[in-house]
Parts: sequence; C-alpha cells; structure tokens
Amino acid sequence: MYKVIQTTRLYEQIVQQIEGSILNGELSEGSQLPAERDLAKQFGVSRTAVREAIKALQEKGLVDAFPGRGTFVTNGTSNSMRRSLDRIIKSGETDGGAYLAEVREILEPEIAALAAIRATEQDIAAMREAIVVMDSAGPDSDAFIEADLDFHLALAEAAANPIVLSLIDSIVGLLREQRLRIFYIGGGPQRGQCHHRHIFDAIERHDPQGARAAMQAHLSQVREDSRSNPGDETTGA
Repeated sequence: MYKVIQTTRLYEQIVQQIEGSILNGELSEGSQLPAERDLAKQFGVSRTAVREAIKALQEKGLVDAFPGRGTFVTNGTSNSMRRSLDRIIKSGETDGGAYLAEVREILEPEIAALAAIRATEQDIAAMREAIVVMDSAGPDSDAFIEADLDFHLALAEAAANPIVLSLIDSIVGLLREQRLRIFYIGGGPQRGQCHHRHIFDAIERHDPQGARAAMQAHLSQVREDSRSNPGDETTGA
C-alpha cells in the first residue's frame, strides 16, 4: 500500500503518503490506520518516525490518535498539548530546555521503575531491538537517534499507563532536536548506550529499584554531556 522510505526527514515523507491516501479518498473519515508496528514495517522506518508522522497528521487535523484504540482519519482539531510545549521551549521567553530536563528527571526514573514491574515480553523485545540498532548505527546520527527515541518510548509503553505515554509522546520532537545537538560530543553515544544497557538489564530482571537508579544515572550522564556543548544547556540521549 505504501512505498518504503529512503530519504531523510522520514516522518514528512510518511505524512505525504498518508495525506495523499486521505485526499484521494483511499482512506475516508472514520477509517483506522494500521498499528504503528505495521506502518513501520510497511514504510521501512522506525516506530518513532511513524509516531512523529501521526502527530504531524494530527496537527493538520487529518487524524486523531486514541491510546489503546488506535488512530483514525478525522476532521478533528490539532494536538494542542504538543503545540503548547513547542511554543514554551522555542519562544526564548523561558529557559525551556532546563524545564524539559527537569521534567525528564521527574518522570523517566519512575517510568523505568513501572516498566520493570509491568513490561511484557513484547515490550522487552522492542527495547532489545532498539539497543541492537543503536549498536550498529555507527556515525549515522539519524539511525542512532531514532532508535534511542524508540527505546525511551518502549519504556513508556511498558509502563502501561496511557497518560504517561501521551506525555512522553508530546516531547519526542523536542528530544530529537536536543539529541542531535549533542550527538557528536566525543564518546556521548557510547556513554548513553552503556546506560541504556543498564536500564534494559534491570527491566529484564523486573527490578524496579535498579531500573530507577539506572535511569537516574543515565540522565545525570546526559546533563554532563550537555554541558560540553556550549550551544545546548538542555538534555538528550
């Protein structure tokens, strides 16, 4: 149904194809899109790219996404939460990057702890796959960052709380921009991968205290790496 994506800015290419299907009537109002995993396979991209495309389609008023139910073609309104957060971070009127870092430090250790308790075999497999992709990405920043985002989104999914997943989903675009800015700091991806493995090991053992501590250590490492980039006082990875 869809063509495999081969260029950069993957989510925009996905948006174009799905929007075309809607405009030409192939997808009518009320139609349900395939699940994220299925769309990712059809397009040959990561689930994160699919998520970003779905958000963009929401902002265009073309689809609505409902946690636990799916994504449906609609004439509904745009994603107000996402747009509000983008404005806060990018307005320059507040220290948005620092606020975003604090939000991560509040949310993600507890998300990791919940994931350790609730993760299914499918959740664990998704995290493992993301780590394998990061290991093989080498200098390819796009591949590494997409897999990095997939890993953190898999954690949010494993927490099995749709509000948590919606919150993390709402900042994915901001995290992508921040991660790109610190990707080339010497040894940064390798340090991040070390922490990803510690988090994953704790999840796989169903050890909530270990997962919480591993995530806290990861976010501390991210802050330290961010200080090495004078153009970015925020967080990423």
